[in-house]
Amino acid sequence: MRIPKYGLLFLFSFFSFFWLASADAADVAKIGVLNMQRVLGTSDAGKAAQAEIKTQRDKMLEDLKVKGAEIDALGKQFERESMVMSKEKREEKEREYRIRINDFKSLEKRYNSQSQELQKRLLNKIVQDVRVLVEEIGKNEGYLIIIRSESVMYSPGAIDITDGLIKQMNDNFAKKSGN
Repeated sequence: MRIPKYGLLFLFSFFSFFWLASADAADVAKIGVLNMQRVLGTSDAGKAAQAEIKTQRDKMLEDLKVKGAEIDALGKQFERESMVMSKEKREEKEREYRIRINDFKSLEKRYNSQSQELQKRLLNKIVQDVRVLVEEIGKNEGYLIIIRSESVMYSPGAIDITDGLIKQMNDNFAKKSGN
């Protein structure tokens, strides 16, 4: 069987086109992976946010502990004195005790809400800073796409940009805090 002259040229052109296209695609398709949990846990901004959340939560827990101790003391006092109190006085003390318990529960709910709001606000700020840095890294270093590692089932360590991003975040955080 004889291959026509133009057929050979066509086959050569066809295969060289795909070979060149695949070589170009390898240069263009630079992909990065970012571990957001590691950024939040090890960056200076993440550590500062965790410390602020812990400080606020500890203050709230201490306040709740003091208020809880006051309520316990009031309850014990009521138990000791209830037998010698008049009916009106006993009802008044019971009402005061129930009001304090309800106030405590309301305070506890408010503190939980404030703690969640603080955590959300600080986390959103860090995520926004990460987005800005990821966009900057992507443009400056020619990445086609940068994906969170939590959504990737496998990736080689060579495409992980987390350490570089954390370093940049720490530098930016130091500049902002004046260190």
